[in-house]
Amino acid sequence: MTAHEPRGLPTVEPGDFTATPRLLLLALIGCGLGVLSAYLSVWLLTLINACTNLFFFQRLSTAPASPANHTLGPWVILVPVAGSLIIGLMARFGSEKIRGHGIPEAIESILIKGSRVEPKVAILKPLSAAISIGSGGPFGAEGPIIMTGGAIGSLIAQYFHMSAAERKALLVAGATAGMTAVFGTPVAAVLLAVELLLFELRPRSLLPVAVACCVAGFARPLLMEPGPLFP
Repeated sequence: MTAHEPRGLPTVEPGDFTATPRLLLLALIGCGLGVLSAYLSVWLLTLINACTNLFFFQRLSTAPASPANHTLGPWVILVPVAGSLIIGLMARFGSEKIRGHGIPEAIESILIKGSRVEPKVAILKPLSAAISIGSGGPFGAEGPIIMTGGAIGSLIAQYFHMSAAERKALLVAGATAGMTAVFGTPVAAVLLAVELLLFELRPRSLLPVAVACCVAGFARPLLMEPGPLFP
């Protein structure tokens, strides 16, 4: 580092913008992440429906249901309390990563932990999110599916012993593919990746993200209703 080189900024090399055969492998894994994230989104929405039916209607069902139609009367105030207690126990004895919204935790994993995510986060995050939303918590599915899809992408990269840059690309690919599958917004998901998660605009990261979002966007109508999530 020279005396005039700014500190704390990543070094940019010409090779970072060069397409190599390794990029084809990342794109291929991105295709798989797109399909897998589509199934994960169905699983998350199904869990939310199941928890809503269980907490508000005391029945085992995965059919869509609105908490507004409950018949609990004043006792309904205890439903979010019960959900919060369950999530508190999961955070205390499972993983603290389920406490946040999901996007800040993904950014933390990229910036501080080398894009490494623990395997249990991929299971506990959607489960805790389904309990929270299903028990009346004022949250949405975007953070949980981003963290869950990102965890799957990170775990795949760790399994194949990929570099930090490749781990980041697959983490973001899984995260944004999950967002695409839930909300049907592939273009917005790619823009979110560039703005909040990638911190760069290079082929090695943008291509697998774009491919994963495209595949998830095509798979979404095959697995769930083709219309908007909020008609």
